[in-house]
Amino acid sequence: MIRFGFDNTYARLPERFYARVNPIPVAAPSLVKLNLELARSLGLDPYALASEQGVQILAGNQIAEGSEPRALAYAGHQFGHFVPQLGDGRANLLGELVGLDGMRYDIQLKGSGPTPFSRRGDGRAALGPVLREYIVSEAMAALGVPTTRALGAVTTGEAVFRESVLPGAVLARVAASHLRVGTFQYFASQGDTEAISRLADYAIARHYPEAAGKKRPYRAFMDGVIDRQAHLVAQWMLFGFIHGVMNTDNTSISGETMDYGPCAFMEAYEPDKVFSSIDHQGRYAYNNQPRAALWNLARLAEALLPILQLEEGSESAAIASANEALAAFNPTFAAARIAGLRRKLGLFEEREGDTELAEGFMQRIASNGADFTLTFRRLCDAAAGAQGDENISKQFEDAGDFDAWVVDWRLRLEEEHVSAEVRATAMRLANPAYIPRNHMVEAALHAAVERQDFQPFEDLLKVLSHPYEETPGLERYLTPARPEEAVRRTFCGT
Repeated sequence: MIRFGFDNTYARLPERFYARVNPIPVAAPSLVKLNLELARSLGLDPYALASEQGVQILAGNQIAEGSEPRALAYAGHQFGHFVPQLGDGRANLLGELVGLDGMRYDIQLKGSGPTPFSRRGDGRAALGPVLREYIVSEAMAALGVPTTRALGAVTTGEAVFRESVLPGAVLARVAASHLRVGTFQYFASQGDTEAISRLADYAIARHYPEAAGKKRPYRAFMDGVIDRQAHLVAQWMLFGFIHGVMNTDNTSISGETMDYGPCAFMEAYEPDKVFSSIDHQGRYAYNNQPRAALWNLARLAEALLPILQLEEGSESAAIASANEALAAFNPTFAAARIAGLRRKLGLFEEREGDTELAEGFMQRIASNGADFTLTFRRLCDAAAGAQGDENISKQFEDAGDFDAWVVDWRLRLEEEHVSAEVRATAMRLANPAYIPRNHMVEAALHAAVERQDFQPFEDLLKVLSHPYEETPGLERYLTPARPEEAVRRTFCGT
């Protein structure tokens, strides 16, 4: 008997917050991968989850005890265009449980069949996108970036029809919650102030309990969301990550990275890089991500204005309060980013000129087509001794460009009384050796989809689970793609 211990607080909200709908059973579910470590941390028995009954639950064929399946309602701006009703068109919130850490988590199935929000879609997911989200979300977790997690993946024994016929799959996803900016927009677009207030109170209780005791709790809630999003996007930027679809329905209230579609990690550092095949204007290019996040948060502020007005006493005061909150985003992001760059450069103390030193290095990486991840990783070796400089110079088209910068860097390091060994060790904890390089991800997905060979998927997951530990013999996961391997476009797969 599998016991989830569900305690479903969202299901206790009014009916207009969701649709009651069960997952649609599939023909022949088969377990591809179960996240044993995550299952244990949630207080679940991984061996029971891997059993026949467990697989039936993960596929949506059986409803677990205590589950109250719901498809959540939300709206959203998609590439700047507002859609008043989106909702879970192919996902199902099975319920909530409290993990061993005392935190509450959603258990959701993606690809579990059509719901009232499907908008003529089939509600299913293909194997490739399911495995992509599994790989990248687990890699993000290992890097230390707030993210939804993958609990398990199953194939369905059924085909899905996209540009071609593909094997179907279901992903079991774990999240702090599935509240989005778009959830607030859904009720704001309907003028439902009571629902906005109920939703904000729920979000405060679940994610920002410290706001409840403030004189202006809704403003404190907004401050909290802005702060978390600023720090989240700064972390993305520090790892060269491009989300690809930063729509408001993909912007989590909890501050987690969610909904991995055409996401990618850069290899050669290009500040205006775009991978997503649907981002024709570069709206969500690497360097545009802070701007996009702030734009999304402004949409949250608009949705909250009715309850901010109740709190502030007038519409003009509510608008002023919202703008004041939004004004904190850019300095918070900038501070988080430069603090991260200091760690990546091995600087323990804050000094004048650090920003110029860091930005100068970033500009040189960009102008020389150097690999973002590998250059910073090799800088760790250079911190251990000047003999490591040559491995960085190899990344630069003009080695002299690095040679000119490294003089200033070493002078800056001399200002701090830190041993080379301690510095290099600290830097290796800020600069990963392994990221989900696009060509490695695509190779793993191709093997799984075309040959039902899941070993490359397993191998890649294992490497990415310890991104900061460089291991001899795994050089192919460390090095950039050869020209013929390079992946220049990524796809949503929905």
